Amino acid sequence: MPSGSNMAAPAPRAAVRRPAVARTIAPPRIRAEDIARFTRQLSTLLGAGVPLLPALDIIARGHGDPAWRALLAQLRGDIESGSSLAQAMRRHPRTFDALYCSLVDAGEQGGALGGMLDRLCACQEQAIALRRQVRAALRYPLVVLAVAAAVTTILMLFVIPAFKQVFVGFGAGAQLPTPTQFVIALSDGFVVHWQWLLALPPLAWLGLRHALDRSPPLRHARDRALLLLPLAGPLLRKAAVARWTRTLATLSAAGTPVVEAMALVAGASGNRVYRDATRQIERAVRCGASLATAMRASAVFDPMALQMTRIGEESGALDTMLLHVAQCCEREVDEGVAAVAGMVEPLIVVVLGVLIGGLVIAMYLPIFKLAQVV
Repeated sequence: MPSGSNMAAPAPRAAVRRPAVARTIAPPRIRAEDIARFTRQLSTLLGAGVPLLPALDIIARGHGDPAWRALLAQLRGDIESGSSLAQAMRRHPRTFDALYCSLVDAGEQGGALGGMLDRLCACQEQAIALRRQVRAALRYPLVVLAVAAAVTTILMLFVIPAFKQVFVGFGAGAQLPTPTQFVIALSDGFVVHWQWLLALPPLAWLGLRHALDRSPPLRHARDRALLLLPLAGPLLRKAAVARWTRTLATLSAAGTPVVEAMALVAGASGNRVYRDATRQIERAVRCGASLATAMRASAVFDPMALQMTRIGEESGALDTMLLHVAQCCEREVDEGVAAVAGMVEPLIVVVLGVLIGGLVIAMYLPIFKLAQVV
């Protein structure tokens, strides 16, 4: 009897240990460009007549990232187990968001997955291009201002103290000009507190990021303030409208009702002001208002977008009209980026000239004064 009990004991232990492996993986920091490239590859293979499972195998073999290969293997395994592609993708929300999965689902149900992926990829690539254009418009001035800050710091810490030692040799009775005294006082402050002054910008940046992560009202205020910036604000507004209308056009072309599409469109603009406006539009449409009327009440869309939306609703070609709005806004962003770059460059040159030139002139004023006395 003891031997029988000993033989029966391992069975329940094995049953307890069996369900231990994690169901899905979470790839680290998947970039939007990588997802767009995967979508384009899958669309191309399906369009060429390659079945879905072999297409996933081909993409996995050509991908250099082990996390992506593991992810594609999981997608393949889920599909072999009976899941659709959309259902398999929904198990990886960090990589495939709700909008992506909904469009894939619509493509599968309509029997046109390749065409839907192609349209989805075009939407992704255009959003990436818009984001790059807006960042490019802001990157140049920020880089130049960072260089100016570095040059100013070097002047304050090393050059101006050397000039100060020279001025000490003028004699105790030498009266330095007021601008020179002011610059020397700033330099003395830099020399004494340089650790804090250098640490202040990154600490302020980290503090702001932490506050934004913990405070939704602060993030909303930031997004609203960005839309009010003198030069970048109109570009950000046009870019948000372009993403919003292109996403809604893609969903509408896939047969998604407007009310259901609003939940997916809300986060597509990348700005919380438009996200809140989208929720307001959704409530108005649910109550029976037309899309154009609800958009007008939100007060975040320009007259051209409202007019084209109204025409699309009346003619039954809403997706086409929204796509025209997106393309028009994207062209305006292209032109705006070039115009802002042309305006900002001379402005930055003037600012740098006043800042660096002012410091240099202030330090040479006593030398000019001494030369006149001699």
